[in-house]
Amino acid sequence: MKNTNLILLILLSLVQLIIAQDFDEEQNDSTEMEIYLIDAYVKPEPPFTFILSYFTSETCLSNVIIDNKYEFVVSDSLSESHSAKIDISSLRFAEKNVSFIIETIDSNGVRSESEEFEFDLPYEPTIGEGSSIWTLCLFAGSVFLLPMPGYVKTDNGNFYSITKDLPIISFRAKRGNYPSGYISLEYTYVFEARYNNYLRLGYKKIFPVDYIEYISPGLTAYTNFMGQNGIAPEVSVGWFTILDTFTLYTRYRYNIKPKNSSENFHEINLGLYTRFLSIYL
Repeated sequence: MKNTNLILLILLSLVQLIIAQDFDEEQNDSTEMEIYLIDAYVKPEPPFTFILSYFTSETCLSNVIIDNKYEFVVSDSLSESHSAKIDISSLRFAEKNVSFIIETIDSNGVRSESEEFEFDLPYEPTIGEGSSIWTLCLFAGSVFLLPMPGYVKTDNGNFYSITKDLPIISFRAKRGNYPSGYISLEYTYVFEARYNNYLRLGYKKIFPVDYIEYISPGLTAYTNFMGQNGIAPEVSVGWFTILDTFTLYTRYRYNIKPKNSSENFHEINLGLYTRFLSIYL
């Protein structure tokens, strides 16, 4: 019981620390320069040109970063009015809906980033030579739907498992490659255990961090439809991306059955996260 309380205390402390850091970042963001977007669209005929214009609350230099990888200068002298025409015909995108952020540098050298904006392509994007977004989706779907291995430790023994975690609804973040969080539907099969099948529904919060991809605390409710019901706090660490599509993560989870601590159990999982198969809000 002491070990259980210690684990819960560590998990709760980690979640509180991350939330406090996120709150501080939001407070800092509130003092950043304001961006007033006017135009952000792509002309429908070749050469495909991205038309961008906006005002800023102070005079500044500014750049635009498209799809988190293509950067272009918009204003190379201090100004409050900014505009650019950017030929994107040679750029490669994974989705028809493309995100971008605006980076500003004021007269004091203070650098700021805007929230994430979006524009739509007037054509179907391609990935490399002749590969369509649908090809990528089929590949991503086939790999992502594969169950991932896990380890389960209970009072009755240690077992292996397979798990599939599906992010069914995601919530957009202001910037970055990941949503701010997502609602997940999850199925786990535990080999040779007393209870084999578990279904879960939960929420995972994502905090991007330097040097790795993210840290993600979460909470799920679970059932095996045979009286084994409970809740499970968890923490995942996203380590690195694969093919710019998947993120390899490891997860620790502690499963709690109220009023019966003998049924509590630990889980460690390896998984792949991707945003392709999620509905964004």
